[in-house]
Amino acid sequence: MTEHTLTVAGVAVDTRHWIGGERVASAETFTDVSPIDGSVLGEISRGTEAEAAAAVAAAKAAFPAWAATPVAERARLLHAIADGVEKRIEDLAIVETTDNGALLRSHRRGVMPRVAHNFRFFADWLLTLEHEDFETRGHTNHVSWDPAGPSVLITPWNAPLMLSTWKVAPALAAGNTVVLKPAEWTPLTASLLADIAAEAGLPAGVLNVVQGYGSEIGDALTSHPDVRRISFTGSVPTAKRITRSAADNLTPLSLELGGKSPLLVFADADLDLAVDLAVEQYDNAGQVCLAATRILVEESVAEEFTRRFAEKAAAIVQGDPRDEATDIGPNIHERQLEKIDGFVRRALDAGARAVVGGHRGEGQYYAPTLLTDVAQDSEIVQEEVFGPVLTLQTFTTEDEAVHLANDTRFGLAATLATGDRDRAARVTERLVAGTVWVNCFFVRDLQAPFGGSRHSGVGREGGTWSFDFYCDLKNTVTAPKGWKDHG
Repeated sequence: MTEHTLTVAGVAVDTRHWIGGERVASAETFTDVSPIDGSVLGEISRGTEAEAAAAVAAAKAAFPAWAATPVAERARLLHAIADGVEKRIEDLAIVETTDNGALLRSHRRGVMPRVAHNFRFFADWLLTLEHEDFETRGHTNHVSWDPAGPSVLITPWNAPLMLSTWKVAPALAAGNTVVLKPAEWTPLTASLLADIAAEAGLPAGVLNVVQGYGSEIGDALTSHPDVRRISFTGSVPTAKRITRSAADNLTPLSLELGGKSPLLVFADADLDLAVDLAVEQYDNAGQVCLAATRILVEESVAEEFTRRFAEKAAAIVQGDPRDEATDIGPNIHERQLEKIDGFVRRALDAGARAVVGGHRGEGQYYAPTLLTDVAQDSEIVQEEVFGPVLTLQTFTTEDEAVHLANDTRFGLAATLATGDRDRAARVTERLVAGTVWVNCFFVRDLQAPFGGSRHSGVGREGGTWSFDFYCDLKNTVTAPKGWKDHG
């Protein structure tokens, strides 16, 4: 091992940036800490404006050749990266669990296989990307997707590698070069991804990884005139700063932001299913942007729903995420834990009642919590907590349910439990959300559009929508005459 390598459960991880096909160290570092037990994992190179500029320069230099690479070769390299991910699923799983505290069993069985699928899906979609030619007064219209240029991708800590590759894969498939900036609380698997991509044969400069604090290098990346696309997943305040930073260059943005999603439970629903859906919202210690944290229950079944919910929530096993028996692990950081606890304490002081939880556990664990007696205009109902905290409100009519569901500044997702198909159709049509699940939750297909409405985001990615964002669409109109016969 070298001074720039740390070891996580036997897996070596380089702590330096990956720029232009080389490892680059910074003069200063930041400390990476595991949320599981607070142990220090190592010191990570702390990027400055200089490293940000170098990464963009490397992406710009690599862009012409990568953009000109035939689509079949681009697709082959993306499949090779997927092969590399699959060979290292165990390494990636244990490193990410240690770094962000999510369940090891989920990383092994679902998340890391999904990382590989991200690359395979967009590689295959690239090969089928086309729009049928059409005629205008005898002229032929041909639509094409041209690579846009260097892309800055800024990703969150709650599902670091999966959400990074959800952006990296389509950007690379589109023919763009990439500067990936992972969250400073979870930088390790992005470094491993750089190794995997290099081993797969991805040319130098096509993928670059710069680590550090967004407050220190974010503006240098997002305001750079050579950056042609910015995709960000994170908070609304940070998104506003990025938008201002990108404005001078009119750099196109894709923003996937926060949520305060509702779960509507009607009296005609399968109540056991509805309870299962509600308890599922504690997944990943509540650190899921799509989570339906506002449970809205028809008044006639609210008491029975609450009783069953409390019973099921009591069976949740919270603890070390490396243990197969654990259902939810720790929250990511002491700062986040204080934020969660502050939300709950203020809600309790304002008259809310904790049916379940309502307090911190040991270390960086927060007890799964359900609060009732909350007002619609209260902070706990209106603002994203991003922890294992749910609220429960009741309604008496369909109109009231829809009003409560839509009455926040967010619009990322919504979940609906009902046994009436006609009601499902009526209600889903009226909900403001980028994704609506009916009698299910978190069923996602990469070919579907994904994004949020209102303050939950700008734009959609997934399938062709990803290529629409990462490319410059061009329509070529060809006249039927004016040709010379060179035969």
